[in-house]
Amino acid sequence: MTITTRPIEYKDGDLTCIGYLAWDESYADPKPCVLVNHAWGGLDTFAQDKAIQMAALGYVGFCLDNYGNGEQPETTEDKMERMTPLKEDRAKLLKRLKAGYDAAAALKEVDEKAMAAIGFCFGGLCTLDMARAGLDLKAAISFHGLLDAPDLPKNKIKSKVLIAHGWDDPMAPPEDVVSIGKEMAEAGCDWQLHAYGNTSHAFTVPGADNDELGLQFNPDSERRSIMAAQDLLADVFGNHGVKSA
Repeated sequence: MTITTRPIEYKDGDLTCIGYLAWDESYADPKPCVLVNHAWGGLDTFAQDKAIQMAALGYVGFCLDNYGNGEQPETTEDKMERMTPLKEDRAKLLKRLKAGYDAAAALKEVDEKAMAAIGFCFGGLCTLDMARAGLDLKAAISFHGLLDAPDLPKNKIKSKVLIAHGWDDPMAPPEDVVSIGKEMAEAGCDWQLHAYGNTSHAFTVPGADNDELGLQFNPDSERRSIMAAQDLLADVFGNHGVKSA
């Protein structure tokens, strides 16, 4: 296995975004692509590692840069300052997401007819919005994502949707879970929701430990959610050259 990574520049209007590509060079043909939507900290090493993990499974991993310019805010205040305008302007966010989707689809390493997306926290919301917009994704997987729906026209959801959720997540309380369940049911798509007990926000992030914000790493819920995600990806992509975990 020879996993290679490189930055990929693309544009959303005048804004330069710097994505992150990971793929296994031992594959000569284009492969299914798993887009990675980063959390509120920007396209950081956590997001990059997820792209590398996708490459290790035999897919192409591509991190979207949804803040632009490779920004990685560090403090809680800076993270909120960068995330909030996009969360409040979902049309602007969707335009940014489509730019990243198009950039990935155009890469020679990518089979543009076999794409999926995963996302974490804010990135979970991004992934769900891509599905809601009717982008041609085989799967859309949200890990401890924000669940509120955008006030945008409804489109047919083409993706199979997996929502991996901590039941005690203060950023997406049980009423949000009920709402998105109703939303997915009304959309008539293929969807599943895994709610993990005794599990809060950021449960897949090693080192997350902030009671005030409700952040807490949970290795059991992390393992179970990753297994569920890999199972769905294998389901939608088949054994398209994909290696065992």
